Amino acid sequence: MSEVAPDPRFVQRLRPTPADIDELGHVSNIATLRWVQDVAVAHSHALGWGWDRYRAVGGMWVVRRHELDYLAQIEPAHEVELRTWVERWRAASCVRRTDLVRVGDGGAGGAEVVVARAATTWAFVQWPAGRPTRIPDELRRLFAGA
Repeated sequence: MSEVAPDPRFVQRLRPTPADIDELGHVSNIATLRWVQDVAVAHSHALGWGWDRYRAVGGMWVVRRHELDYLAQIEPAHEVELRTWVERWRAASCVRRTDLVRVGDGGAGGAEVVVARAATTWAFVQWPAGRPTRIPDELRRLFAGA
């Protein structure tokens, strides 16, 4: 009998709020970027790593780089699923991927439509000094689904 590793992806659904909509009538670029950051934080919290726990180990995540490809619009009535996972690890940083998917999209025959893809480089830094520091092994294992 083989064991199946837990799925390292974290999924969160949302609908745009009026504050997310820009002058063109769709979700703004800034709101999309905020969602990418917010789902990463939610993933960490879901694994039991909130701000208090990070402070206790003396480290915090900070964004070093965001890359965001916009592939289609998100309109006010759309439901969006954010799917995020850590793709690559280094000693003191990682690259997290996030796909934003319109679900149950009537315009596409009910199919899912990937509307944006993001890659974020997160650095793990000493708190409060801000210097890069090694990512705790426990944290790596949790995000890897081990």
